[in-house]
Amino acid sequence: MIDPRSPRFGAGITAVLLLVTIALSFAFPVDAGASFAARVTTPSFLLLAAISLLFLWGAAAGVQRHPYGAVFRALIRPRLAPPTELEDPKPPTFAQLVGFVVTAAGLALALAGVPGAVLVAASLAFVAAFLNAVFGYCIGCQLYLLLVRARGSHA
Repeated sequence: MIDPRSPRFGAGITAVLLLVTIALSFAFPVDAGASFAARVTTPSFLLLAAISLLFLWGAAAGVQRHPYGAVFRALIRPRLAPPTELEDPKPPTFAQLVGFVVTAAGLALALAGVPGAVLVAASLAFVAAFLNAVFGYCIGCQLYLLLVRARGSHA
């Protein structure tokens, strides 16, 4: 079981990084006919690739072993009151997988030369991270619960 404030903390960091990615997409736009090297070396592509790897880390290792979780446990949680309740780490871990799929799809489309792919992927991921960080509404967690219910009803 995990402190539910930890994924929200991580979502806040992710939202800020995604907002920077969006700003970089506007500051350093990629032309439709840009070379492969030009596409993969833009600041927005590189930052989204790093964020995507962090999502993969969270999905593969679990949110308990994610770097943001370690920072939360070491620096933030000791300064807070104990959580009133704990939550299952499976939904936030699945949410990390959803974030990875969205950002990896944007990177793959950018590699294929689709203009604006990084911007769209970063924007979609930003909305999800923002909703989690600010309102505690985790879209990936809700998808996880829907899938679990659907699987249970057909079993």
